[in-house]
Amino acid sequence: MADLKKLAEEIVGLTLLEAQELKTILKDEYGIEPAAGGAVMMAGPAGDAGGAAEEEKTEFDVILVAAGASKINVIKEVRAITGLGLKEAKELVEAGGKAVKEQASKEEAEEIKGKLEAAGAEVELK
Repeated sequence: MADLKKLAEEIVGLTLLEAQELKTILKDEYGIEPAAGGAVMMAGPAGDAGGAAEEEKTEFDVILVAAGASKINVIKEVRAITGLGLKEAKELVEAGGKAVKEQASKEEAEEIKGKLEAAGAEVELK
C-alpha cells in the first residue's frame, strides 16, 4: 500500500514533458493508451502562478439559440445532423436553447454551426 501511495505521488509530481514521455512509454512498450479524452493532468504547485498554459477546449456543444425565419429549413438540417424524426426535430427547433450535438470536435461543431446558420438559424458553441 505504501508503494502505491509513493507511485501516486511520483505521478502527480511529473512535469508535462515527463507525463508525455510516460504516455509514450506506456503506449510503445506496453500497448496501453488512455481512454478517449486523454489522461487527467493535475495542476502544478500553487507557486507556479501563470506558468502553465491553459488547456485548449477540444469538445463543444452546438446550441440552437433560435430557428430564425426559415424554420422549415432549420428543421431539415437538424434532422440530417441528429437523425431525429420530424416531430422530435421540430420540438427541438421550436424549444430553442437546446443542444443539437453534444461533445463534438471543434471541426465537427464548426461544420454543424455553418450548416445551421446557412439554413437561417442562430447557433452558438459552448
